Amino acid sequence: MVRETTWGDRVFDGALVVLLAGAALLCVLPIWYTLAVSLSDNAAASAGEVRLWPVGFNLGSYKEIMGDAKFFGSFWISIQRVVLGAGLNLIVTILMAYPLSKTTKDFPLRNVFMWTLVFTMLFNGGLIPWYQTVKSLGLINSIWGLVLGNSVPMFNVILVVNYFRNLPKELEEAALVDGAGPWYMLWKVFVPLAVPVLATVTLFSIVYHWNEFFNGLVLMSKAEHYPLQTYIQQLVVIIDATTMNEDQIKRMSELSNQTLNAAKIFIAMIPVLIVYPFLQRFFIHGITLGSVKE
Repeated sequence: MVRETTWGDRVFDGALVVLLAGAALLCVLPIWYTLAVSLSDNAAASAGEVRLWPVGFNLGSYKEIMGDAKFFGSFWISIQRVVLGAGLNLIVTILMAYPLSKTTKDFPLRNVFMWTLVFTMLFNGGLIPWYQTVKSLGLINSIWGLVLGNSVPMFNVILVVNYFRNLPKELEEAALVDGAGPWYMLWKVFVPLAVPVLATVTLFSIVYHWNEFFNGLVLMSKAEHYPLQTYIQQLVVIIDATTMNEDQIKRMSELSNQTLNAAKIFIAMIPVLIVYPFLQRFFIHGITLGSVKE
């Protein structure tokens, strides 16, 4: 039976469309504004004349970026960080989630490990102990300092644990009858069925490693080791010139071009904008099933 659409339903649907369109517009406007600034004349951008359209259309900023070795060096470091970090996060997440998805009958210490890991989500040792640990391992000024420092994404583990727990038990029983061992069952049964949630947590890891800048600021003492977002953060952050030496002031004056900085920020968005559509189709399905608890 199809319910007749009333006038009130049409008004509600229209209001909902307007509301969602407004929310989408608010998300798009900052990206559009950054693009407009990057394509504008530097004088117009510095004077605050740019609104939604470029003023004095100019591709000079993008031409200059093509010759900026430091920018592309940081870009390459971020690519390495995303590949290594997201890959390590995915492997660790799978290997932790599988045993934690078992019952206490199959894994007696499950609750002990689970509560220990949940505790780490709520409390941590602080920045200084974390830094000293990374330093003692010799990971300062190393790509592995950026990767290993956050190799256990606990939120992702919980999502995958709940997804595994909601898979039909009959599949596991059938595999056991056929003689499948734990490793075969994990990689041949559970992982193929968990593609939606694994794609979702991989997207989380990619976005985190691409956008995170603080670890690079703390762990890297040389600018040539900065990942891309740390490099960009140094361009746009407000710095007190009275606390800087002559070399730092000279560097900041060279990087003060507003249109050039906008172009670098816009280019830094592109990889995530390219990757997201390919993983977005798994997003809702993975989050919904991964968040269901028994």
